[in-house]
Amino acid sequence: MRAVWLKEFGGPEVLVPGDAPDPVPGPGQVLVAVGFANVTFVETQFRSGNGPSPFRPELPVIPGNGVGGAVTAVGAGVDPALAGRRVVTSTGGSGGYAERVAVDAAGLFEVPDGLALSDAVALLADGRTATMMLRAAAPRPGERVLVEAAAGGVGTLLVQLAKAAGATVVAAAGGDRKAEVARGLGADETVDYREPGWADAVAGVDVVFDGVGGDVARAAFTLLRPGGRMVSFGLASGEWAEIPEEAAAGRGVTLVKAAASPDEMRGFTLSALEEAAAGRLRPVVGQRFPLERASDAHAAIQARATVGKTLLEVR
Repeated sequence: MRAVWLKEFGGPEVLVPGDAPDPVPGPGQVLVAVGFANVTFVETQFRSGNGPSPFRPELPVIPGNGVGGAVTAVGAGVDPALAGRRVVTSTGGSGGYAERVAVDAAGLFEVPDGLALSDAVALLADGRTATMMLRAAAPRPGERVLVEAAAGGVGTLLVQLAKAAGATVVAAAGGDRKAEVARGLGADETVDYREPGWADAVAGVDVVFDGVGGDVARAAFTLLRPGGRMVSFGLASGEWAEIPEEAAAGRGVTLVKAAASPDEMRGFTLSALEEAAAGRLRPVVGQRFPLERASDAHAAIQARATVGKTLLEVR
C-alpha cells in the first residue's frame, strides 16, 4: 500500500512517500480503508524530533494518529456487521499517513448520517479537545471569552461553542485572513495577537482559552477579571504560558486544569460529532493535501499559513 515514511528527524522534506506492508487486523481489530488522515501541529513537532516529552517515536515510522474511512475487514471477535461502516478513529500514535490501518474496534466512532467523512475526521481530535475545554472553563451567558488561535482547528470550534453558550467572543488570531474566519463563525470582536500591545485593545474578559502559550498567553492572563478562568489547549508559540499559581490566586482567577477519564473523552468526541451532524457545529477544513504531499501539509502548518483543520486526502 501507499504510505508516508518518517525515517529521520528534520524539516518537512523528511516525510517521504513509499510502499508499506498491508496491515492485517488481529483479534479485536478492524481494517480501515483510509479516506482522510488528520494532520496536527504536534505531529510537526514529532517529525522535527522536538515533540512534547516523553514521547519520541522510534524510526522508521509512518506518522499519523487520526483517520477516517470505511471498515473493509474485521478480526477475530469483532462484529462482522461493522464491515462497510464509515468510521473515524485514532491509530494509537502512528500509521495514519497510509492507505489502510488496522485499529482496535473498541476505539471506533461511527460517522453520523449526513456528516461528511472529512468533517468527522476534522472533529476527531479537535472536537474532543474543544468540548473538553468548554466544559472545564464553563463560560456563562453574558461573560466575555477570549479565544487564542481562533482560526485554528480547535479555536474555530471554541468560537462556536462559546457563542452557543451565550458568551461574547473575542477572537485573537494572526492576521486579517484569520480574523475574518473567526468573524464568520460568530466572533463578536477580533484582535491580531501579532501586533505589539494587542491586549491593550481588549477590555477585561472572564475566560481565556489559551492555544498559543508564551507571551501571548501571558498577555491574555492580564485581561482576566476577578473570578476569571484560564485553560490551555495548545502551545503554537512553542512554549506553555507557565503562569505561577500564586500569581493567579493574587488576582482572584483560576488556572483550570482540564482532565477527563477515557469514557469522558469518548463522550466529548461523540458530542462533537452529534453537534456537527445536527448542524450546530461546523468544523473548518481549511486545506487538503494528497497523501504524497504530507511534507507540504507540514510546511504549511509550520509557516502559520493554515486556517482550521489540515487533512490528507488518501482515497
